[in-house]
Amino acid sequence: MSADYNYPLDTEHWSTEEIIDVVNLYNLVEKANESGVKREDLMVAYTRFKQIVPSKSEEKTLGAEFEQQSGYSLYKTIKAARDASDGDIVKV
Repeated sequence: MSADYNYPLDTEHWSTEEIIDVVNLYNLVEKANESGVKREDLMVAYTRFKQIVPSKSEEKTLGAEFEQQSGYSLYKTIKAARDASDGDIVKV
């Protein structure tokens, strides 16, 4: 999955590890929309994302930027994962 766009990242305030973790979430959101991912993998990545981005407003801003760049909704993808059962494959 090679994106022809830039992920919204806060390179000024996030560590390299945090950037990698956020990119991992973005990759899983893309994969969930393209082919499907394990619910647990997506929720673990989202939980880590929320540790990095605890602010709802910042999450919404990053989500909107990601959707504008990729066409995939972070919000809708996470909602689908929350509505799924454990062990399910999330396909949006």
